[in-house]
This record gives sequence, structure tokens and C-alpha cells, in this order.
Amino acid sequence: MAMVRMKIALMLLAFIVLPATGRVVAQSKPEEVVFPSGGGQLHGFLWKPEGSGPFRAIVWNHGSEKLPGSQPALANFYTAHSYVFFVPHRRGQGRSPGDYIQDQVAQAPPSERARRMVELQEAEVDDVIASLNYLKSRPFVDPAGIAISGCSYGGIQTLLAGERDLSVKALVPFAPGAMSWEQNQVLQNRLIRAIDLCQSTHFSDSGRERLQSWSKPCFERGSK
Repeated sequence: MAMVRMKIALMLLAFIVLPATGRVVAQSKPEEVVFPSGGGQLHGFLWKPEGSGPFRAIVWNHGSEKLPGSQPALANFYTAHSYVFFVPHRRGQGRSPGDYIQDQVAQAPPSERARRMVELQEAEVDDVIASLNYLKSRPFVDPAGIAISGCSYGGIQTLLAGERDLSVKALVPFAPGAMSWEQNQVLQNRLIRAIDLCQSTHFSDSGRERLQSWSKPCFERGSK
């Protein structure tokens, strides 16, 4: 059921939020790219349809997994509908150097882990902004047609990035903090604040009063 809901949401994003022109032939392998963030160098995987563009694009924020990979299933879906699909690896995950966020949280005293997790999430927003700026610089990308999306920790990143004035087409968070929500009051308060401060008028869901019900069913489904 969770997978069905995810597929439906992706279809809505592709066909309603960012209408495309039709199916196209997509590249078979992504380009691994390097881009600057906070004085360091991060890595990511960039998928594009065949052709010169300019194409609309998705920045996909991965979750808490240590090795996010290139997300080929999602990439195939989006590129087949004429979107560039970018999977940046935030600091300490996948191909990007740094300390893994889950290890850093675990190293904090138990009473400080909720606060530490939120601090690290806030710091990593700079990586999302850096990936967005990199994507805008590519000649085959339409800078006015970019959406930011992500699931779990990536959903948190999408919400926090929405506080910035990014001029993106849409913010589409899936299950932000689903596994962390019930036991982390600091995170609950921070995400509600992010909704209040959001600079975008487009959301997959909206309103601070709906954020808890939005996250909780995903938690109950066992989403991470």
C-alpha cells in the first residue's frame, strides 16, 4: 500500500505540478557530478532525457540511508516524462565526504539526540541549496521549472529548504520525519515552524494543523 501511494504521488507531481510534454527516450546511465558546498565538494547523480532541453527538473533529497545510490527507478519515471532528475548526496552519505549523520546523532548523549538530529538537518540544508544552484547552472535545465522533493530525511530537507527564497516551482515532501516524529518533539516543533516560514506557495500538503496527521500515517506504515 505504501508503494502504491508513493507511485500515485509521483504521478501527481509529474502530471499536475509540473506538466510535461510527453514520453521521451532517457539516458541509460546517470552522470556522476561534483559540486561545491560550504567549502567542500559533494557528489551526486544527474539523469537527463535525450535532447538539448531546456528541461524541467527535480532535485530529489534522499533519506537517511548511508548509500543513497542514484535512484534509477525514480529517475526512469521522471526522465521518461521529460524531466532532469538530480540525486545529490549530502555530506557524509553516499559518494560525498564527511561524517554520516546517523553516526553523529548516535554519538550524542541520549538526552541530546533529538536536538542534535535537528541541528544536523538544519546544517545540511546548505547542501540542498548548493545542489539547486548547481542544477540551475546546467544549460539543459530550465531554471524556472525546478521542483524540490524527497522522502523521510529528504522530506525534512525539502521542508527546511522551503524557508529560503529559492524561486522553485514546487516543494513536495514525502513522509518528513516519519520514523522520528513521535519520539522527537524538537523535530515536530521545527517542522511546524518550517511550514509557517515556507516561501513557496506549492506543497503536496499544507497547513501546520495537518503536518502531524501527514507524518503519522507514514510512521505507522513503517516508512523510514
